[in-house]
Amino acid sequence: MLSPRIRRLKLDHDSLFKRFSGWPLIRIVGTAGMPPELYRFQYLVRGLYVAPDGAILERNDHLLEVNLSLGYPRRAPQCRMLTPVFHPNFDDSSVCIGDFWAASESLDDLIIRIGRMISYQEYNTKSPLNGLAAKWAAQNPSLLPVDPRPIAPPLNQPVDQPAQEPSLSTPSAPQSVTAPIPQPLPDTASAVPHGEDPWENKIVIS
Repeated sequence: MLSPRIRRLKLDHDSLFKRFSGWPLIRIVGTAGMPPELYRFQYLVRGLYVAPDGAILERNDHLLEVNLSLGYPRRAPQCRMLTPVFHPNFDDSSVCIGDFWAASESLDDLIIRIGRMISYQEYNTKSPLNGLAAKWAAQNPSLLPVDPRPIAPPLNQPVDQPAQEPSLSTPSAPQSVTAPIPQPLPDTASAVPHGEDPWENKIVIS
């Protein structure tokens, strides 16, 4: 007989693959475990990061790692970005999801919510992980959201049928966001080692 945790992991796995199959904005690019306890998700949405010279630039692809620890779902998933993000509720080691996580929340809804956070459709400046990003967001609401497209797949999308990506022109090079950052920042764009393609980091199933 399967334990409640294993049943939940299997339900999450089935729901994730069903919901994001064929959806171009969120892709499952790695898993570990049977059923999976570790996921990597690729977001093809616009977000922000800080260049070495302190400029705030747009970034169109992001990699998230989600670890479902032994305390899951009673405890929130451990989420961290593997690519740099400039956002009030992200730092180098975690994503702040404690304000809205509950055991009854579905993992696929959480993944969509993080996508909305990356695109600045959602952010919380009251209890930030990144105070400078919170200050910048509060000073520049006219620049937000960075990506206004719906992050969630349409509810009536047939299973396994590729969805049409919402229209939004994609720049050929990183675009600078015109509003200045409040003060000089350290290099936060080094979350991925120089010259290393984050999509080449494979998850090894032990």
